[in-house]
Amino acid sequence: MESCNCIEPQWPADELLMKYQYISDFFIALAYFSIPLELIYFVKKSAMFPYRWVLVQFGAFIVLCGATHLINLWTFTTHSRSVAVVMTTAKVLTAVVSCATALMLVHIIPDLLSVKTRELFLKNKAAELDREMGLIRTQEETGRHVRMLTHEIRSTLDRHTILRTTLVELGRTLALEECALWMPTRTGLELQLSYTLRQQNPVGYTVPIHLPVINQVFSTSRVVKISPNCPVARLRPAGKYMPGEVVAVRVPLLHLSNFQINDWPELSTKRYALMVLMLPSDSARQWHVHELELVEVVADQVAVALSHAAILEESMRARDLLMEQNVALDLARREAETAIRARNDFLAVMNHEMRTPMHAIIALSSLLQETELTPEQRLMVETILKSSNLLATLINDVLDLSRLEDGSLQLDLGTFNLYAVFKEVLNLVKPIASVKKLHVSLNLAPDLPEYAIGDEKRLMQTLLNVVGNAVKFSKEGSISITAFVAKSEALRDSRAPEFFPVPSDNHFYLRVQVKDSGSGISPQDIPKLFTKFAQTQSTATRNSGGSGLGLAICKRFVNLMEGHIWIESEGLGKGCTAIFIVKLGIPERLNESKLSLMPKVLTNHGPTAFPGLKVLVMDENGVNRMVTKGLLVHLGCDVTMVSSSEECLRVVSHEHKVVLMDVCVPGTNNYEIAIRIREKFTKRHERPLIVALTGNTDKVTKENCMRVGMDGVILKPVSLDKMRSVLSDLLEHRVLFEAI
Repeated sequence: MESCNCIEPQWPADELLMKYQYISDFFIALAYFSIPLELIYFVKKSAMFPYRWVLVQFGAFIVLCGATHLINLWTFTTHSRSVAVVMTTAKVLTAVVSCATALMLVHIIPDLLSVKTRELFLKNKAAELDREMGLIRTQEETGRHVRMLTHEIRSTLDRHTILRTTLVELGRTLALEECALWMPTRTGLELQLSYTLRQQNPVGYTVPIHLPVINQVFSTSRVVKISPNCPVARLRPAGKYMPGEVVAVRVPLLHLSNFQINDWPELSTKRYALMVLMLPSDSARQWHVHELELVEVVADQVAVALSHAAILEESMRARDLLMEQNVALDLARREAETAIRARNDFLAVMNHEMRTPMHAIIALSSLLQETELTPEQRLMVETILKSSNLLATLINDVLDLSRLEDGSLQLDLGTFNLYAVFKEVLNLVKPIASVKKLHVSLNLAPDLPEYAIGDEKRLMQTLLNVVGNAVKFSKEGSISITAFVAKSEALRDSRAPEFFPVPSDNHFYLRVQVKDSGSGISPQDIPKLFTKFAQTQSTATRNSGGSGLGLAICKRFVNLMEGHIWIESEGLGKGCTAIFIVKLGIPERLNESKLSLMPKVLTNHGPTAFPGLKVLVMDENGVNRMVTKGLLVHLGCDVTMVSSSEECLRVVSHEHKVVLMDVCVPGTNNYEIAIRIREKFTKRHERPLIVALTGNTDKVTKENCMRVGMDGVILKPVSLDKMRSVLSDLLEHRVLFEAI
């Protein structure tokens, strides 16, 4: 016992306590040794763990702690000094490792805390993303419902169908108990229950529009929760139930100032309809945000659909109205065309029928004038001739006016001698002016072209009418006719803003001024002068004659020639000046041979008689044959008369120099007779000159005569002087087409 190097226990050992300590140290050592194994397993499986060396230190600390408890098992009994040394070494190592681990944990814990913070942040972000994804899914669901509702609503453009479909689809999508639409009345002072989903309330019920709850809804574009007991929300019959939540939203209506639609309110300011939606009764369901957004979007879509429907309805109404107007216009056009054809037919018949007796009156009066008459008889004959000529002029004026009004009159353009037109007008008015002791002067500017391109007949008719008025309304004094080329700066006239002259190198504007010293015209009466069948008081009181058509026709002729006509006068007793401007062309090159074939103005020059000239006259009217024969016989002609085309073909021979035929005989085609006469005489010098003697003034007659090869056209009535001029020009030029 002396030789044992053992250490005795410090305190006396209690057997039972020692037993418990022994067992506890064993299990503590076992637990300590198992923890490193678990840490090794954890490190091995966690390849991304950033603190492996810390775990190594912690593992070493635990192993040492376990070793300490394990060695401590030998200290409960007598043990050697080696056990004590090992025990001390284990405790020292344990102390060192534990201190080192504690120091390292001071640095590691903040990092671990930051990792925990990031982990919490990421968890919060993940939760937020989950909420956003839920919101996105809700929005997608809402969008799907909106697209579906929009498709259903916009699938029609009928207002009633749109509103009915809106209520049905909203009720189905949102599982509503009731949905209603209140529309403003035409007065705009009330809202009327117009559409309901379940039709539990009678449609037509009205509430005042100025209720506070309605003003609250109309003041915002968002959905507003309203009380189930307010007037617009009482959509179910009274009963014992808990009403569901009710919301309302405004529906903008189109501003209809430009669209007056039947049974639609007249809205002078922006107005709204009211949509009310009710959740099922006796349920705890509440409105969600996405449902309210869906209702707002649908309300806007309904407003757009209603605006489109209103525009379509108005356009369809306008289309129907336009179709009715088109039908009425087409009917009016056809009636107008029928009336114009009837008028033209009437005028054509009356023209021919009136010119036939006028031909007899003028021809016989001119023949009677050549006989020995007493002064009283001569005065009567001259009066008959003047009245007949006035009537013939009136007939021409009425026909010209009719053509001008229906647009069928066209200018007959050609090259003519402008100087000759003025001189001829002067020769025609001089005899009348000399009787009234009026001095008539003609002043042609040196720069006025001698030849021009235009309608010679219409220009002469206009000039003769204006100069004739000056002679007619002047009792004494003088009349001056001045013609010159209008300068570009003097063309525009403030009295005619529609007159737009355009200067050019291939035409010029002729300005004619006819000034007289007559009784003048009151300034307020000047605009009436160009109105047909209208005469001013100053002219009507004078014994002037006339129909009131002259200046009206002149104005239309001047307009056709792209010109302008007006009258200037300082008042009664101060004379007046008639001025007109017309557009005429400038010939590129004058050909004398062409000029010789131009239509000529009838003159009284040439032989006064044609002794022995054989003339064949064909006319189915016996009076016309007698009158024409009387004119020709008085001029010394040898006249043969026939009454039919067959007789004309049989009688005509190379001895006849002129054939005068009426081409407007009903039931016959005298144009064909002219062709057959030309075929009968193959040699030109043997063939007689074929001239149409007609009362028709339409251009078709002249064109037909030229087409079949006739040598001329003469219009009835024909006086002795006119017949003399016709024969003279016809024999001289072998062609004569009187302007129509």
